[in-house]
Amino acid sequence: MQEESTATLFSVPETNGMIISSPEPGSVQEALLFKKIQEQFKDQFEKAFPDKLAPKTVIIIPSLTLDQEILSKVKGVVHYEERLLCLLMLLRMPRTHVVYVTSTTIDPAIIDYYLHLLPGITGYHALQRLTLLSCYDASSKSLTEKILERPRLIERIKKSIPEGHAAHMACFNVTHHERSLAVQLNIPIFGCDPDLLSLGSKSSSRKIFRECGLPVPPGFEDLYTTEDIIGALATLKSQNPALRKAVVKINDGFSGEGNGIFSFENAGEQSDWKQWINEQLSQRLKMVADDLSCDAFFSKFREMGGIVEAFVEGNIKESPSVQCRIDPDGVCRVVSTHDQLLGGESGQVFLGAYFPAQPAYAVEIGRMGKKVAEALQARGVLGRFAVDFISVQEGDEWKHYAIEINLRKGGTTHPLLMLQFLTDGAYDPEKGLYYTASGQARYYFSSDNLKSERYIGLTPHDLIDIAMMNDLNYDGTHQEGVIFHLIGALSQFGKLGVICIGSTAERAKMYYDQIVAVLDKEGRHPQLAH
Repeated sequence: MQEESTATLFSVPETNGMIISSPEPGSVQEALLFKKIQEQFKDQFEKAFPDKLAPKTVIIIPSLTLDQEILSKVKGVVHYEERLLCLLMLLRMPRTHVVYVTSTTIDPAIIDYYLHLLPGITGYHALQRLTLLSCYDASSKSLTEKILERPRLIERIKKSIPEGHAAHMACFNVTHHERSLAVQLNIPIFGCDPDLLSLGSKSSSRKIFRECGLPVPPGFEDLYTTEDIIGALATLKSQNPALRKAVVKINDGFSGEGNGIFSFENAGEQSDWKQWINEQLSQRLKMVADDLSCDAFFSKFREMGGIVEAFVEGNIKESPSVQCRIDPDGVCRVVSTHDQLLGGESGQVFLGAYFPAQPAYAVEIGRMGKKVAEALQARGVLGRFAVDFISVQEGDEWKHYAIEINLRKGGTTHPLLMLQFLTDGAYDPEKGLYYTASGQARYYFSSDNLKSERYIGLTPHDLIDIAMMNDLNYDGTHQEGVIFHLIGALSQFGKLGVICIGSTAERAKMYYDQIVAVLDKEGRHPQLAH
C-alpha cells in the first residue's frame, strides 16, 4: 500500500549554524516561494512515497492553527497536539525519520506506548529515528506561531533532517503561519495552499455543493452583519412557517464551536418577523461553545462572515462524513466514511465517530464526496479534507444534505490513519467497507471526548497500568482492541481519546463500553469505591 505521509526528495540547504533570511511573513515573495517549493511535490511524491526503504524525514507540526478565542473553549486543547502521534507509525519504515514538535513536552510513557504498537520494529530502533522537540510554551498561541517566534528551534528542526533525506511537513491544517514555516525550512507541505483556504468556509461550501448538484439546507451565505442574520432568519421563517430552528454559523468555525442555534419555538404568528427576531435575537440564539457570549459571537461573525441555514429536522437523523484525499498527481480518493456522534446541549459538538458509515448510504455519500473532491482539485486543492452531511430517513430512503467542507485533518483522520498503519489495509469506497491486508473487514468506534470528573488525577502511567491489568490493549495478532490518545489531557482535565477496533461494529462498540466501565471503576476516588 502506498504510504500516507512519507516525504519528498527535497533537500535542506546547509546552514552551518547560520539562520538564513526568508521573505517577510505574509509577503507576496513568500507566497511565490512557497508555490515554487510546492510545485516540485508531484515528482517527489511519485518517486519517494511508494518506496518504503527510501531515506525520508517527516516533520510533524500538529498545530491547531484556528481561531484561538473559539479554540480556548475546548478543555485541554494543548493536548490535542497529541492526536497526530498516530504518525509515529511511519517509523515502521526502517529508514524513515520523524521529527515531532509540540508546545509542551510529551510524557515519555506516552511515546513508549505508541512505539510499542509498531509492527516489526523494536522500540530501540524507532527511537534512534525519532526527534521530539518542544517550545516549552503552554500559552494560547498556536504551535506554529510559537515555532516561528523561536528561530533557534527552527534551526534544530533543520538539523534533525539527515543529509540527503527526503523531507516534508505534515500538519493538522495549513494557514499562512504554516506557509511561513515551510518557506523557512525550505520543504513542502502535504496540504492545501493557504490562498485556497476560503474554499473551506461555510459560505464557499454551500456554493461548491450547489455546483456539484448536492442538496443543501435552505439558507443564505456571505453574511456579515447582525442585520444580515436577522434578514436571513426572517426570510427562512417566511418561506417555511413550520420552521422550528435555524443555525447561524461563523465561516471558519469548527467542531460546532462557531455555531449558534436560533429557536422559533412558541413564537406564534408575527406580522413582522424582522422586528420580532431583532427583539429576540440575543435571548433565542444559543451558542454551542461554552462561555461564548452573544457579543463575542457577533464580533467573530462580522470579522469572518458566515451563513444562516434551516436546522434539518428528522425522526431518524444521522451525521455522516466523507474523508477524501487529493494527491499531488491529481488523483482524488475517498479514504473513509463515518457516522459522526454529535452531542452537547445543541447536538452540534463532535464527540466521536463510527467507521465506516452505515451500509445503507456509505457508498452513496462516498460518491457525493468524490464530486466535491474533483471540484476542489480543479481549483488546486491538495491533501486531506472532509465533507459533513446531515442525513434523514424518509421511508425506506435516505436524503443527504451537504453541510460543510473541512480543509484540514479532523477528528476522523487520526483513527483511520492508526487503523491503516496497524493493519496495512484500505477503505473500499465501492463496497463501503474497510479491509485489512489479509482481506478481513474491520470497524471502529472512536472518540476524542471520553471524559468524567472521576478520571481527573489518573496519570498516563496509571492509564497504561489500568489497560494492561484489564486487557484493554490492541492485539496485533487478531488486529482488534483499543488504542488510547489525548493521554496527556487525562490527569488535569479528566478526558482522553480512544479508538476501538473490532471485526464487527458491535465488537468495536463492546470494547468502548468495556473501557468506560473500567475507567468509571478505577477512576473513582478510593473512599467512594465501597
